[in-house]
Amino acid sequence: MRRMSPPLHLADAKPSHIRAEVRAGRWSGHTSGLAERHVQGNVVILPQGAAGDFLRYCQRNPKPCPLLAVSEPGATGLPKLGADIDIRSDVPRYRVWRRGELVAEPTDVRELWRDDLVTFVLGCSFSFEQALRDEGLALRHVDEGKNVAMFRTSIPTVPAGPFSGPLVVTMRPLRAAAAIRAIQITSRFPDVHGAPVHLGDPALIGIHDLARPDYGDAVDVFADELPVFWACGVTPQAALAQARPEFCITHAPGAMLVTDLLNHQLAAF
Repeated sequence: MRRMSPPLHLADAKPSHIRAEVRAGRWSGHTSGLAERHVQGNVVILPQGAAGDFLRYCQRNPKPCPLLAVSEPGATGLPKLGADIDIRSDVPRYRVWRRGELVAEPTDVRELWRDDLVTFVLGCSFSFEQALRDEGLALRHVDEGKNVAMFRTSIPTVPAGPFSGPLVVTMRPLRAAAAIRAIQITSRFPDVHGAPVHLGDPALIGIHDLARPDYGDAVDVFADELPVFWACGVTPQAALAQARPEFCITHAPGAMLVTDLLNHQLAAF
């Protein structure tokens, strides 16, 4: 399914303006291509009783779950990521889960907020896309105004308490020379998933049809291209579905928190 492209006034907007538009309910789509030089984050919000196990899950699986920020219980701001952030309203679309079942996809969770909720913000592959494009590497989903394709794999993550599940990956088709360059570039950004986890035959990691992603939008993979797969911050949603906490909130796939951090600030070298 094709997603709506961001309006022109948002494409080059400051993160604070994008968040204001989201908060006002004027944008509820995916954030790929928005504020391209700024870090975007995956969001998981859990009751304090489950937060310790989830923190350990992230620490044991840093590739798909690179932690950018963790809030105090009940706190709605994330000052490390942006002075004006209100996590209850600044994500374009949320997912609300009860005992592992998806029950709603609202654009605002203020009415659901509780004093025991802990927010985790995890690095997102959207953040390294600008580095790829700066090197002249075309990204088909961005050029076509789509959300990136995401797939559940047969690769298990390392469990922590009740949290476990498969690694979820994003896929970008690239020619061989571009794929090699992409590995070099993204290796510099471990806080936003780092280098790819696989390239080539998708069946080797349990993906049987690239035309049918589990999340996001399909893109063509041409005969002279390799599918290249990066760890994805949707992985925790698969773990949450298996852990079945009594209540939790996540971002909807592709609808990220846009932060004030600059992508180059996360470069390791």
